[in-house]
Amino acid sequence: MTAYAVANLRNVNVGPDIVEYLARIDTTLAPFGGRFIIHGGPKTVLEGDWTGDLIVIAFPDRFSAEAWYASPAYRAILPLRTKNSYGDTMIVDGVDADHKATDVLG
Repeated sequence: MTAYAVANLRNVNVGPDIVEYLARIDTTLAPFGGRFIIHGGPKTVLEGDWTGDLIVIAFPDRFSAEAWYASPAYRAILPLRTKNSYGDTMIVDGVDADHKATDVLG
């Protein structure tokens, strides 16, 4: 099942470190089948106070997503982002195409 690396990044200091991070991240994703689904961009906030930029990266499965995050190639560039932004990140499983809202009730 598809899994997603999701981040809500705030206060990003777009300087040389972030530019380098962006230049290098795609090569860290490729071996794990990762691809950007959402990478910031314009948004319309419908409820609440959404700050920051949403980033969603799709992977073929949770194993691939977790292996990417733990990979030496990604760990080498991670400080370029974490030292220049604040945010929350997670890996979450997707759902099947026939998923219904009530499926979460068990």
